[in-house]
Amino acid sequence: MTDTPAPWAPPFCPNPRCPFHCGPTLSWRWVRAGSFRRLAAPQRIQRFRCDHCGRYFSTQTFASTYWLKRPELLEGIARQLVQCSAFRQIAAPHHASPQTIARHAARLARHCQLFHEWLRPKGPVAEPLVLDGFQSFEYSQFHPTLFHVLVGQHSHFFHGFTDSELRRSGSMTKEQKRRRALLERRLGRPDPRSIQREVARVLAIVAREPQALVLHTDEHADYPRALEALPHLEVTHRTISSRAARTTRNPLFPINLLDLLIRHCSANHKRETIAFPKRRQCAAERLWVFLAWRNYVKWFSERKHAGTPAMRAGVCTHRWSFRRILKERLFPTRIQLPERWAEYYGRRIPTRGIPKGRLHTLTYAA
Repeated sequence: MTDTPAPWAPPFCPNPRCPFHCGPTLSWRWVRAGSFRRLAAPQRIQRFRCDHCGRYFSTQTFASTYWLKRPELLEGIARQLVQCSAFRQIAAPHHASPQTIARHAARLARHCQLFHEWLRPKGPVAEPLVLDGFQSFEYSQFHPTLFHVLVGQHSHFFHGFTDSELRRSGSMTKEQKRRRALLERRLGRPDPRSIQREVARVLAIVAREPQALVLHTDEHADYPRALEALPHLEVTHRTISSRAARTTRNPLFPINLLDLLIRHCSANHKRETIAFPKRRQCAAERLWVFLAWRNYVKWFSERKHAGTPAMRAGVCTHRWSFRRILKERLFPTRIQLPERWAEYYGRRIPTRGIPKGRLHTLTYAA
């Protein structure tokens, strides 16, 4: 006698307005409501109806490939996004358009963001932190941007990031200075206190409870002012010169290594590239995919393995793969994102050169 697996049952109602969406589901009742067929596998999709709110849904509602015409692309695109491939390079072997890859990348970013929020430690930080700014640009080199990345010093766990607009600086020709002045008159000038504000915001997200914290940074003048805006933290701030040798003995080594990996694995952050991001929002989305790969998929050491950064930080007990990360759909109504990170999820990060960037406002899509 062989045991047959039980039919799949929905874990909760997908309607955010239903009390069985986030609440206990022991008394939840649902009924099967026929099925429909589609071109992609599996071709037969079972439908259901919630007895409480009347919402119809299907097995596909709980899949990370929900509403995708090319669901087979999602996992492969996730891998290629951290293998230094540009959208056109990814699109060519899949016989897809670069716009299709861009939409898949945005969905992957939202999923990885919710996945990280679901697993990341919410209590007191158990190790010293390292903070630095990763500089790139959006739209053109007249619009530099800075990502404030925060990493665990011992585990190398990538806790998260925020971003700031910068004013173009450094040596410029007279024509470049004239061009910068023209753009600033037309589009406005970036907030000079953005670094101070955004550093405080990422620290408040990662260390939200009152605690003593050891923080290693370089000698940037805005960092002490940012810490003054966090009265709930007792921070021991240790600064290291950016000219110090970037060896493993340097306290900033985890962040220096992370910067190297971002440039190594992301085509849009190469020093000289035609794959640069047109919107800061898109650069952040690709960085969320990198964050999930760095924390949960990549070994801490390619030679010794020694777990992943998430395993070393005590976040999980096993190494994940993109297939497991994308196994089921995650709902933003069930995983509450911090307000600042919710702006990335909703694609609300503005780019001055593209004033009408597409937002994520779909009601039912991931």
